[in-house]
Amino acid sequence: MNKKKVLIVEDEESLLKLESILLTSKGYDVTGVPDGQSALDLIETMKPDLVLLDIMLPEIDGFEVCRRIKSNEATKHIPVIMLTAKKSREDMARGEQVGADWYITKPFKSAMVIETIQRFIS
Repeated sequence: MNKKKVLIVEDEESLLKLESILLTSKGYDVTGVPDGQSALDLIETMKPDLVLLDIMLPEIDGFEVCRRIKSNEATKHIPVIMLTAKKSREDMARGEQVGADWYITKPFKSAMVIETIQRFIS
């Protein structure tokens, strides 16, 4: 069985490590990047099964990264889960507008993140 590939886009190093360890321990093939441009550069060659995306990122924010993923024929099928500290109604609505498949706010429960990922790539 092929391991499912998850791309984590998180600029906070400690959180990136935590999320990577969590997902690796559940059997996922994890790649982490600290910014939106790296994610966009990598996504077409990596072809992840899912993207776990922070919103507050340097240069290109998560909303724009998601919009670009979802507006590209080659990548629009990839589920994008927003994992962010931004929890206002406006932020959640904007996540929906740019095509995010799900929205999880920080601080998050590990079990909820795993459950959500499994729902999209089981």
